[in-house]
Amino acid sequence: MNAAHFNYSPAVAEALDRGLPIVALETTILTHGMPYPQNLETARAVEADVRAGGAVPATIAVLSGSVHVGLDDGRLEELATAHDVLKLSRADLPYALARRRSGATTVAATMICAHRAGIAVFATGGIGGVHRGAENSFDVSADLTELSRTPVIVVCAGAKALLDLPKTLEVLETLGVGVGTYQSDEFPAFWSRVSGLRTPLRFDDVEDVVEAFAAARALGFENGLLVANPVPSEAEIPNDVMTGVIARAVKESARHGISGKAVTPWLLERIRHLTGGHSLGANIALVRNNARLAAAIATALTQNRRFR
Repeated sequence: MNAAHFNYSPAVAEALDRGLPIVALETTILTHGMPYPQNLETARAVEADVRAGGAVPATIAVLSGSVHVGLDDGRLEELATAHDVLKLSRADLPYALARRRSGATTVAATMICAHRAGIAVFATGGIGGVHRGAENSFDVSADLTELSRTPVIVVCAGAKALLDLPKTLEVLETLGVGVGTYQSDEFPAFWSRVSGLRTPLRFDDVEDVVEAFAAARALGFENGLLVANPVPSEAEIPNDVMTGVIARAVKESARHGISGKAVTPWLLERIRHLTGGHSLGANIALVRNNARLAAAIATALTQNRRFR
């Protein structure tokens, strides 16, 4: 992507020029991850959390064939209420630009755009991963391969728990992606603080994250760094409860023939219904928690002498 494809908000442009901390934010949470009006309310709250943490939010989307890095409130509302927005990953991004289409960025596409824009920290809810039954469907999210080749720190609540978490961690290890959990020895399961899986690495403070990222860059590595941040304890749904809910939703999705990019949004909505809305509340809490941690990491990154 050349510079002509990028459009920066005044706040992001100033932050890039002055070397201020910036946190990239994705937009599929607006268009595919949550119902209206909670999607818009959450997007606004997440941006406010980033600002409260001393960083500049850079919400990313493709609008009429241009990558917008930083959206005003009108654009956020437009996306939150739209029904014909593309869901963009690496494979779809060039098409949207060439055809002057609009699209919301997934984890993979947001990483690409953030890196091209010079932004090294990105906060999201949960990454994609290896889908259940992938040994037959070969359904593996492009987020994993993007993490292996784009140097961005991704703060999340782990991979979405409706995925095959053990296989997801195995693939990340094979791809050489550093995966660590913030202040915990256990990898989180999105809505739940524990998954029963030991975390590959542990980060006790933001300086640990920054130093690990700096060391990888010093070695010439181009992969990203995944920082798993457990959902706040007051908002979590216990893993033993979610296991049964997810199993039922996955079974129902198979019976209805849901496939491809439609799977995750369908499952999230079905799980929201089955939990009486509790999963949505946990989702909002965790993405805001991730935004706060990402702002702290971005601030530490700008203060680290290796990145000045």
